[in-house]
Amino acid sequence: MNDINQKLKLIDEIEKIRTQNNINWMDLLRVAFKHAPDETKVLVRKINKDDKRISEIFAKLGE
Repeated sequence: MNDINQKLKLIDEIEKIRTQNNINWMDLLRVAFKHAPDETKVLVRKINKDDKRISEIFAKLGE
């Protein structure tokens, strides 16, 4: 059980860091849309395309 508790604590730590980092990403996205909306749209489309590919790979892991 101790090993599981340690892993759960690590997951909690990752979650806290990811939460703050997600806020940072959204702030960056806001700045990008304000100052370079057309370029930002292109990048967002590329990111979304790659995220979909990653999700497909994760789905295979869950099979």
